[in-house]
Amino acid sequence: MSFFKGFQYAFCGVIHCIKNERNMRFHTVAALYVLVFARFFAFSREDFGLLMLTIGGVMAAEAVNTAIEELCDKISPEYDPLIKHAKDAAAGAVLIIAIFAAAVGIILFGNSEGWHLLYHFYFTHPIHLCGIVLLTILSIIYIVLGPVGIRNSITKRKKKHHSEEKKNDQ
Repeated sequence: MSFFKGFQYAFCGVIHCIKNERNMRFHTVAALYVLVFARFFAFSREDFGLLMLTIGGVMAAEAVNTAIEELCDKISPEYDPLIKHAKDAAAGAVLIIAIFAAAVGIILFGNSEGWHLLYHFYFTHPIHLCGIVLLTILSIIYIVLGPVGIRNSITKRKKKHHSEEKKNDQ
């Protein structure tokens, strides 16, 4: 296998997780917000590195959890207590790193000056506030429906609109 082929497979795995796992979509949105809001805090290079490692750790744990769950479902589609324990342990690993990621976030984002700057940026400029509200709405839709659900919803509306146009033409 070529070096670049391995990256292609890895990228496909990440895309699969995003398409099929709501928790992965939640983590990607949380990472986006953390990175957007981080610019208001005076993080050192080390703090920012810790932030990036924390985000990567949570997302990697979620990807491993997905892989374990799918492998378990393939091996034993019917209920098996050992499979349940394996899936629960994998989910527990994500929970553990997510709890510690939240703790890192509380420590890094505990600077009140950063929150003051963030508040001032969004709440004294209506266009910035509109942007973050729109981003929040789109984020919720993305988390709940996922890319496939959004595409299917758009396709369904297009088909409905097209069939209504045909009726009106007749």
